[in-house]
Amino acid sequence: MIQDKYTTIAGPTEGTFRDRGSKFIGYAFPVNNEKEVKEHLQNLKKLHPSSRHVCYAFRINPLNEYWRANDDGEPSSSAGKPILGQIRSMELQNVLVAVVRYFGGTLLGVPGLIHAYKQAAIEALQQAVLVEKTVTQEITASVTYDKMGDLMKWVKDAQFEYTIPEMGETFSIEILVPANKVESVRIFLAESQWLQDESAAGNE
Repeated sequence: MIQDKYTTIAGPTEGTFRDRGSKFIGYAFPVNNEKEVKEHLQNLKKLHPSSRHVCYAFRINPLNEYWRANDDGEPSSSAGKPILGQIRSMELQNVLVAVVRYFGGTLLGVPGLIHAYKQAAIEALQQAVLVEKTVTQEITASVTYDKMGDLMKWVKDAQFEYTIPEMGETFSIEILVPANKVESVRIFLAESQWLQDESAAGNE
């Protein structure tokens, strides 16, 4: 059975944990792809240029889950995995949690670090409003410009979310289709000769 719903957070949140002089600032963000993850991490590093570490974990793509946990120089598995554990314990998807550490002069040891990063993640996630969303998959449709109106009318009548990339030789549109409708939409677009050839595109 195809998973058609997932739980994420409504917006960015922040929480702080302190231990023996070290300050751990947790940030949680809703994200849809790794590009957004990288943008948030870059912004945090600019916001905290004197911090010792920016450790993080994320889970994205409920249909074909992709996750990562990063210790950013802390001892192996002392930061990223505890953060990821909190995302998983709340059964969240499409979420990034990053923890910024300011060193307070006292070494905490691996057990202390695991506890601190876990608590900072908890502090951030406890501030979040949880929302249920529909699992979607992006499908690209492409037509000649004289058929653009027909394609757009169908997309709007179906009430699908969409984005339009930069204009090219043909008109293309990226449609967000609920997971349980992907197969039928692909068949329709192929029969209408609106489905972009994805044979060389691979999976996102």
